[in-house]
Amino acid sequence: MLVDEKGPGGNAPTPDDPAARMRLHALDAWVRDVEVLTDAPRLRKILYDGAREGGALVVGEEFHVFPNGAVTGVLVLAQSHLSIHTWPEHALANVDLLSYGELCGEDVLRSVCEGLGAERSRLVCLPRAGG
Repeated sequence: MLVDEKGPGGNAPTPDDPAARMRLHALDAWVRDVEVLTDAPRLRKILYDGAREGGALVVGEEFHVFPNGAVTGVLVLAQSHLSIHTWPEHALANVDLLSYGELCGEDVLRSVCEGLGAERSRLVCLPRAGG
């Protein structure tokens, strides 16, 4: 079977179950000023600010700058992870957040969009299996 929304023991999560609040947020943000997309320290601050706005606890991080200046960064969260991949040649940042429990993904990504100076964005949110 390809789709089975029941967890272990054959039970689907209830709305009060923290596993029912696990979400994958995928954000595409097109920016006005492409310089932000190659500024790793600024991107790090933007992700940390977003994590704080959404109530996340950061427990680790890794950032890498590529030869063309593009940046990939990941914050490891107690509630999962927040990552960014930049494409300066397209004025685009892809941001992914896997959130769990009380973390407010919308607040995280709103803050990230503001920090990036996004002129246009697209957000997709998918429920994820938990438990």
